Amino acid sequence: MNTEETHMPEEVANETAAVEETAEETTQAEVVTEASMAAIQAELQAAQQAAQENLDGWQRARAEFANYKKRIEREMREARQNGALDAIADLLPIIDDFDRAMANVPSEIQENSWFEGVGLIQKKLAKLLETYAVEEIDPVGQPFDPNLHEAVSIDSESDAESGTVTATLQKGYASGERVLRPALVRVAN
Repeated sequence: MNTEETHMPEEVANETAAVEETAEETTQAEVVTEASMAAIQAELQAAQQAAQENLDGWQRARAEFANYKKRIEREMREARQNGALDAIADLLPIIDDFDRAMANVPSEIQENSWFEGVGLIQKKLAKLLETYAVEEIDPVGQPFDPNLHEAVSIDSESDAESGTVTATLQKGYASGERVLRPALVRVAN
């Protein structure tokens, strides 16, 4: 026999063993690959869940900030409005003085250009009240309301129903729900 022929079966046996070993390694690699794929899938799901939680948190924070911004803007608008109304409340006695002065002007002064200028100032004050939606409270004939009126005397000679305002001694002023100054009134007994 030839030496080459004796080595042949040994080589075939080695190759068969190598093929079997490769097949076993491939099976082990498939198991490892499936295990690592499952781990990668789990990590991916965890990362996606964390990303969704971060997105939800960001959206919540953004909505809270928008609400905060609207609230602050509303509070600032209300503060400006309240400040203006406080200043107007301080002007009310001056407006009352203008009204009394204009109601008692002597006839010889009414044609004077100076008096016309004073009348324009009074109109500007009235326009200021209109700008801030300030309305007069003149409740004659209405039931007494302690939220809007301040009773300073009782009118026992009036034929009006008890608790009815019979005279306004000083006009009151209100802007919306806010009373700047209650009306000073006389109430029927």
